[in-house]
Amino acid sequence: MHNGDDLHRGLEERHVSLMALGAAIGVGLFLGSATAIRLAGPAILISYIVCGLAIFIIMRALGEMAVVNPVAGSFSRYAHDHIGPLAGYLTGWTYWFMWIVTCMAEITAVGVYMHVWYPDVPNWIWALSALVIMGAANFIAVKMYGEFEFWFALVKVITIVLMIVVGVGTITIGLGNAGISTGIHNLWTNGGFFPNGAKGFFLALPMVAFAYGGIEVLGLTAGEAKNPTKSLSRAVNSVFWRILIFYVGALFVIMAIYPWNLIGGQGSPFVMLFTRMGIPAAAGIINFVVLTAALSSCNSGIFSTGRMLFNLAQQGHAPATLAQTGKSGVPRRAIFVSVALLLIGVVLNYLAPSEVFTWLSAISAFASVWTWGAILLAHIGFRKNRGRGHVSPSAIRVPLYPLTSYLAIAFLGIVLGVMALSPDSRIALIIGPLWIAGLILVYRTKGFGRLTAQRQVADPS
Repeated sequence: MHNGDDLHRGLEERHVSLMALGAAIGVGLFLGSATAIRLAGPAILISYIVCGLAIFIIMRALGEMAVVNPVAGSFSRYAHDHIGPLAGYLTGWTYWFMWIVTCMAEITAVGVYMHVWYPDVPNWIWALSALVIMGAANFIAVKMYGEFEFWFALVKVITIVLMIVVGVGTITIGLGNAGISTGIHNLWTNGGFFPNGAKGFFLALPMVAFAYGGIEVLGLTAGEAKNPTKSLSRAVNSVFWRILIFYVGALFVIMAIYPWNLIGGQGSPFVMLFTRMGIPAAAGIINFVVLTAALSSCNSGIFSTGRMLFNLAQQGHAPATLAQTGKSGVPRRAIFVSVALLLIGVVLNYLAPSEVFTWLSAISAFASVWTWGAILLAHIGFRKNRGRGHVSPSAIRVPLYPLTSYLAIAFLGIVLGVMALSPDSRIALIIGPLWIAGLILVYRTKGFGRLTAQRQVADPS
């Protein structure tokens, strides 16, 4: 059986850097932001900043551990090492489950977006095509995955930069508004900055938090980055500022130009703005951008599920055959298993195309919170071990530790609490714990804990 060293370090710094940004900019910004704006109004800007700060702490915690121990399993391995084998097992399988569910939702979305241009072609055909293409890219070599992700991210970045630049022009010199500057009074003249009060602000938090989902994929690149210390340090340190510019900047511009209570009635806020600029193909452009965002998420999901299964097999929590890699250093068997399961998503698309996207998206929400919480708790254990001299110093630090770590954990608790208040997200709090309970049952009955202990004795390194 091959070991982790068989993964090839084929990801360049530009791949890792753009992946960090691309992971933070998803379909949620281009389409889901309208729903969040209706809940909180202009106060959604504060929501994105607060959530951004929590994600920044989570990413710094992950980066601090990843620089010291750059392995494919990332936070699953860190949970195993610094919390316990059961925690590593639960985190690895839960994260794998999250990406399987997310990928199913994303390939469903690909069908929806392609339907705009080709209404006579069944959605499931586009979903299957997306899965085959992204699966093939992940099979060939990790550099191929990195190249796809680089260009997908670049499309999103260019679109947002263009929108912010044009929007600032409208606000200041009346670009696209007959030379009449709009100013920013719309941020407070339609019921105030908090038009729906604290309730609206808190109800929007889960939606905002899950818009950042996937950013932790950066940790999984550690095992295949050519220079993990340099690449991860730079990417992690720039995450917060990029989030501030792209999320907060884009939504600031949109809500300054349009009254918040009118946003969402005409589709994507991005389409509204580009249409106002006199760009007739605005809807088509944004449809193309969200299509690339969905393909990017599917691409990242296949990468993530493959690496996580590979790591779980190394730890004795999955069949040992999945810990093998091909000549190109790609864990092909682990990827194949994940892609085969994603075919279920294509079948669901065929059977229930209207309901499947909403239902699947809700389930993955619990898994996101679980993963982020595991990263924070593993980091606390990592710091304690480092204090005992067990772990070497890291090039990245969590600022104001441990206060910020506990505040980030409290924030995740608030997100779960708010999810319980909404019927749409409540299902995640039912299915999520059932999933964890089922995993623990398998762990106990299959004797995974004993197997892990035996492997640690056999290989003390």
